[in-house]
Amino acid sequence: MKSIEDLGLESGSAAPAEGWHCTHFFYTFDRRCLAALSQLERNRAKAAFVDVLSETGTLRCQSGVVAGHKADFSLMVMDPDPVKVESVHQRLMGSAAGAVIQPAWSYVSLSEISEYVQSPDQYAERLKRAGEDPSSSAFEKKMAAYAARLEKMNVQRLTPVFPDWPVSCFYPMNKWRYPGANWFTLSTSERHKLMSEHARSGIKFAGKVTQLITVGVGLDDWEWGVTLWATNPLHLKQIVYDMRFDEASAKYAEFGPFYTTYHADARKIIEICSV
Repeated sequence: MKSIEDLGLESGSAAPAEGWHCTHFFYTFDRRCLAALSQLERNRAKAAFVDVLSETGTLRCQSGVVAGHKADFSLMVMDPDPVKVESVHQRLMGSAAGAVIQPAWSYVSLSEISEYVQSPDQYAERLKRAGEDPSSSAFEKKMAAYAARLEKMNVQRLTPVFPDWPVSCFYPMNKWRYPGANWFTLSTSERHKLMSEHARSGIKFAGKVTQLITVGVGLDDWEWGVTLWATNPLHLKQIVYDMRFDEASAKYAEFGPFYTTYHADARKIIEICSV
């Protein structure tokens, strides 16, 4: 009997060929259940909460307090193994803290390198259109610099290091499919042009805001998830406002709920949420 490999079929794996699994979890504390606990039970719940979030067993996990009433706290978890990502949630809900926690929302996705990221060949064509001589040393230097920069950027897109900045926001989004504004009927060149314009709008926020785009197509209800980290919440407001004037957003983007998180460890979450 021929093996799966002999037949040219994949043997199957939950780990992506590139990139990591990513889930954003949002939770609320059940105040009635908390009020019914004895002091001993409350202490056990708090200890379990700290224990789970202190040792998640995943490559990336960031926690924090969520502003507003949509949730009390959030977790952003990433790992090549989706079971490890999901196990953080299951361990938390199965612990002594689980009785006083209610899941509020979640978003399941994968990190990826977007099809709109310029390849070296596309970058070379851009330089030529700008009048650069492909036989010049200046052209070669710019190409070498872009290749080095692209490699670093792609590592961050697929296996990101979360910045140690105080605030982030997360929102899911789709591209419209309405008559007269159907993103998926545009040509590849048109979509690239619009996304290049969109990217240029964000460049001025370098050092103030950084982003991660993850894809939920086929995995969750929204097509993409956007995570923005900022050195100050004012920058979150400004970048989202400014970029909405780009045609890619103004005409073609549908936005889901926004969740703003101020980063904090488990003990700080307990303190701020008065658990």
